[in-house]
Amino acid sequence: MTLQERINQGHMSTYQWGIVLLVTSLNLLDGFDVLALAFTASAIKSSFGLSGVELGYLLSAGLIGMAVGSIVLAPIADTIGRRKLIIFSLLLSTIGMFGSAISMGILSLGIARVITGLGVGGILVGTNVIVSEYASNKWRNLAISIFASGFGIGAMLGGIFAVALQGTYGWHSVFISGGILTLICLVAVIKWLPESIDFIVLKGGSKQQEQLESIANTLRITEPWTQESKDTSQKVQLPVSKLFSPEYRRPVFAIWIAFAAIMFSYYFVSSWTPALLKEVGMTTEQSVSVGMMISIGGTIGSLIFGVLASRFTARNVLIAFTIGSAIVASVFISVVSHLWIAIVLGICIGALMNGCISGLYAINPTLYEAGLRSTGVGIAIGVGRVGAILAPTIAGVLLDAGWEKQSLYMGAGVVMLVATVAVGVLKNK
Repeated sequence: MTLQERINQGHMSTYQWGIVLLVTSLNLLDGFDVLALAFTASAIKSSFGLSGVELGYLLSAGLIGMAVGSIVLAPIADTIGRRKLIIFSLLLSTIGMFGSAISMGILSLGIARVITGLGVGGILVGTNVIVSEYASNKWRNLAISIFASGFGIGAMLGGIFAVALQGTYGWHSVFISGGILTLICLVAVIKWLPESIDFIVLKGGSKQQEQLESIANTLRITEPWTQESKDTSQKVQLPVSKLFSPEYRRPVFAIWIAFAAIMFSYYFVSSWTPALLKEVGMTTEQSVSVGMMISIGGTIGSLIFGVLASRFTARNVLIAFTIGSAIVASVFISVVSHLWIAIVLGICIGALMNGCISGLYAINPTLYEAGLRSTGVGIAIGVGRVGAILAPTIAGVLLDAGWEKQSLYMGAGVVMLVATVAVGVLKNK
């Protein structure tokens, strides 16, 4: 039995749960970064004298960077290792956050936002693979769901930090805080995060056994294990074109469609709901409160998904969550006549849709062999980011074209049903 098989079939050690918590803290950076800019947008617009269009460019810059980072940096991880990619990506994010803090105009801030996005995109690819490989079969779906819940927690913290800091110290302080937190995470990763076992085996070399024994000792695995040798003369990285081979074509396109559809719907709901609720008669404070409930629901939903996926297959739970998301989205605006109803539905839709994202994170790494895993995971996440980028813009265009608010949410429900079909194509996991 190999070391990876021992991990898959064994109990989760304290160190393994520590890895889960560490990568969850890295996912916090994603949520923090997204909402920190949203809450400082008004101050930045006033500070630089920006038009609405220019502010929109800034809001999109980070998301574009994330998409490019997931797609472009992912193949690098299959060459240099997942751990090294995470370290490099954290360095990029640190530079981007501090660069945002000292920006003197829209151009420098836009560049800093793209750099930050590149880093966040690379971080998510590496961490998704690491948490999948170091969790046991029994607890893998829960571990990935805890990891995914970091986004919602980070989003809430981003909003709280932004409100608390910018009133006293200005909007620059929000990005300085983000840069400091990212730097702390960089140090923690260098000190405690191990390399992917599958990558070590695939890479081979004279130090392979020594590295694996060190990991086994750290994980306190005392049972005997063996490691099959690999042909170290072969390339570590498999060509990206293999994703389009008959072996991978069907699951790859299915996971891409699912990622794009789910991220499209989630980012539409999270970005437009406060504004649309205000238009139907709520106060600004009430609409923002519902928006925050979506983030809180997202954290709860990720954990609920993990618990359910530990008892049932991740694919079946994900299908149930996509159908639930479609139903709640379709009736959302039409029944929010009272604040408490909007809050309850906000929590529900956030929980269901973010639970769907947890499900994608759980299934995605299982679709690829070791040498193609980071590439496959990264490109799928990048495709999902494209859906996230397009959602707010398409919703705005449809509103300008005369679509009713309820029609937009029903449209999001239909998109979630597309995700249901795409997930149904995947093998049961």
